[in-house]
Amino acid sequence: MVSGAEGAMVGALDRPLSLARYDRFPDGLLDVPAPELWRHLPGPSLFSLDGRQSDALFLSVLLHGNEDTGWRAIQRVLKRLQGRVLPRPVLLFVGNIAAAKAGVRTLPSQHDYNRAWPGTTHPATPEARVMQEVVAITARARLFASIDIHNNTGNNPHYACVNDCGDRHLQLARLFGRTVVYFEEPVGVQSAALARLCPAITVECGRPGVEAGVAHAVELIEAALSLQHFPAHAVGDTEIDLLRTFAIVKVPADATFSYDGSAADFAFRGDLDHLNFAELDVGVSFGRSTGGRRLEVASADGTRTDYFHYRDGEIRLAQRAIPAMLTLDPDAVRLDCLGYLMHRIGRDGRRLADDRG
Repeated sequence: MVSGAEGAMVGALDRPLSLARYDRFPDGLLDVPAPELWRHLPGPSLFSLDGRQSDALFLSVLLHGNEDTGWRAIQRVLKRLQGRVLPRPVLLFVGNIAAAKAGVRTLPSQHDYNRAWPGTTHPATPEARVMQEVVAITARARLFASIDIHNNTGNNPHYACVNDCGDRHLQLARLFGRTVVYFEEPVGVQSAALARLCPAITVECGRPGVEAGVAHAVELIEAALSLQHFPAHAVGDTEIDLLRTFAIVKVPADATFSYDGSAADFAFRGDLDHLNFAELDVGVSFGRSTGGRRLEVASADGTRTDYFHYRDGEIRLAQRAIPAMLTLDPDAVRLDCLGYLMHRIGRDGRRLADDRG
């Protein structure tokens, strides 16, 4: 038998997933950690907060329950502005409350909250219906920009991602830093859905629980709130380091893997995530495979791509590449992927000639 707040949460999980809406941000939420939000919110929640300017900033946090930097950042921003009118209206979407309670990316019964937005391959899921409602509400507002805040599990720098290389999208990304990644896969992500409505970015703020990531997200939110308009000039090639995701690397679902040298279908090197954002030459080893097993590597258009060769059990790069989000977290590998392979591109989206080696 359960009672009190815990009983309320069990009841909420038993009910069909729905979007809760609020026209204010209660002061009581300013100090509530992400794992305790279930005591205060019934599930995915959209807050509509008034501001001085006419165009609203859309923010999404906790699309993955164990990535709390965005939540901590918006708490800090709203606490600083407590008692004052926001510089511009904010539409704040707080996502996977149930997964945050459990301290995981996504519960086994759920569809990933950042694979469920319009464009998803699973449009009939309860999560997709919630995201469709969020986008429909947001589309009726005057939007200035959208920022989706994430963490990752591997050793990565902070960087912004875009689904459109238009100048306003890149100007927004530039507020976060020089490193910008353009991607088309995976689909069903927040930034791709919102990019149809306004400049939109995803920002990767490193591992959760690190103060530098929270501080960086705070700076970005405050800059976007204060910005009157985007610069009229184009983003120059020297102002950003533009990369594009060309391939997604996955471990076959039935394969075993390890990072400590123990026997497995794939025995990856223990420092695999330290390859992230390094410009790797042909021949760099990712580890070893046994029994003729091969990694699944799909290009952005879904075709198979030759990025690795397998000789004497060694997994080596077959062409130059820049990895991102390679992870040592087994859950992240199973739920998402081992990592991504990128190349430097020009504004036309094509690989730079000097990137081909």
